[in-house]
Amino acid sequence: MPHFIIEYTDNIKAEADIPALLKKINQSLISHDGVFPTGGIRSRAIELHDYCVADGTEDDAFVHAVLKIGAGRSEADKKAACDELFEMIKEHFAELFEKRYLALSMELIEFSEAGTYKHNNIHARYKKTTSER
Repeated sequence: MPHFIIEYTDNIKAEADIPALLKKINQSLISHDGVFPTGGIRSRAIELHDYCVADGTEDDAFVHAVLKIGAGRSEADKKAACDELFEMIKEHFAELFEKRYLALSMELIEFSEAGTYKHNNIHARYKKTTSER
């Protein structure tokens, strides 16, 4: 696991290229040398149709991202991953940010393994690939 969830307002869909951002997010998480198991990485986006930004009088937009991870990573690893991800988000939306009112935000949610349930055979594929190298 980590799960990366992006919520974005539908008024930026045409320019946001969300699929490219999700791919970049996964590659970033993979690049952290085993901090996040590749087989557990999930990223997804939720396009919002019902929302109100600020006082609701303008066509404002927002993107809010959440990185959900299980406990056990060092503060340095968490900071490095989050700093990299948020910079990536800012870069991805830089052109759009210059053209319109846009709020970008991200949060980290870390939870204990107690109370989480997982059944995943994707990990085995990456363990097999690693041991064959």
